[in-house]
Amino acid sequence: MKERRVRRANKKVLIIASSLLLIAVLLFSGSLIAIGYLMGTTLGDGGVQERQKQTIVSEGEVIADIAQKVGSSVVSVITEQQRTIQSIYGTQSVEGQAAGTGVIVDKSGYVLTNKHVVPEGTNAVKLILSDGSSYEDVEIVGRDPLNDLAILKIQDPADDITPASLGDSDTVRVGQKVVAIGNALGQFQNTVTSGIISGVGRPIEAGDGSGYVEQLSNLFQTDAAINSGNSGGPLLNYDGEVIGINTAVAEDAQNVGFSIPINEAKGIIASAQKTGTVTRPFLGVQFTTITEALAQSQNLPVDTGALISSGEGAIVADSPAAQAGLRPGDIVLKIDNVKLDDRRTLDSVIGRYGVGDTVKLTILRGDKRIVVETKLAEAPSQ
Repeated sequence: MKERRVRRANKKVLIIASSLLLIAVLLFSGSLIAIGYLMGTTLGDGGVQERQKQTIVSEGEVIADIAQKVGSSVVSVITEQQRTIQSIYGTQSVEGQAAGTGVIVDKSGYVLTNKHVVPEGTNAVKLILSDGSSYEDVEIVGRDPLNDLAILKIQDPADDITPASLGDSDTVRVGQKVVAIGNALGQFQNTVTSGIISGVGRPIEAGDGSGYVEQLSNLFQTDAAINSGNSGGPLLNYDGEVIGINTAVAEDAQNVGFSIPINEAKGIIASAQKTGTVTRPFLGVQFTTITEALAQSQNLPVDTGALISSGEGAIVADSPAAQAGLRPGDIVLKIDNVKLDDRRTLDSVIGRYGVGDTVKLTILRGDKRIVVETKLAEAPSQ
């Protein structure tokens, strides 16, 4: 490495020496324009380096500002949990502590986190703020039946409690720079990491090591370092807005983490704010999100939308879908004015509404487009 640096330095000296020789020749011939061009190029290289340096410094300041701005909204979640395990001695009930992260989303003390951070069997929840203060009177308001999300409530929050700003995850692009904050490894509180959005619309199977596995879809993939304990913490854009909730990391890879888009959490946040409980609407269909590959393989007339499955149970009896007259093989193209695709899937868009809301569905049935309306029901608990 040292020898390589020396060679580059020597090469640079030779280039400059050659340029000076050429300048001397041009001076002799009276060509001043070429001299200015060569000198400008040399100075320009230095200017590029200086601009690059300034960009790096500026980016570091942006990340530091985000950490300072949002850090007070990020909490460490410490839980006491009771679990049933199978061992050589049979079924046993064990108690232990676990740690995760949450983000304050409401001035009245609502905190968003992952469902797996506060699973069934959680006996107590303690929240620790960035300044070291803590809350032990914390209620689990509810868990999302269809996603890895949960809402907590600080019973007597301080007047100066600071909620984070929520962004619009529909506008997130691959390559966009992001920042993650969380309780890394359950012991390094408010750890700040940065990276980019590596992918969108990712489906995964996530487990906690106890045998429970959950199917998650439409996730952001990021290379911002996410570790055990980061679960439930925010993924932020460079405006300091929450665009995702960190939920999982690939164990056999480096910096392959996943985050739930924040728009998918806005429905349960609104539910908690309005009713003090967590409810989620559902349509009552089994479906497959249409991709270009699926459209080609099944000769579908469109390459986006939600294809309602065929077979028994594809449409839940007495559900909003059944009441609207949906049939197996129908393709849901839009919900109100939102066109469905691999990022705006049927269940994620429905999740942004409230129980009892009326939605308009644009359906492709054969070669005919029809529009139906239905009132969303409450999703059954898992």
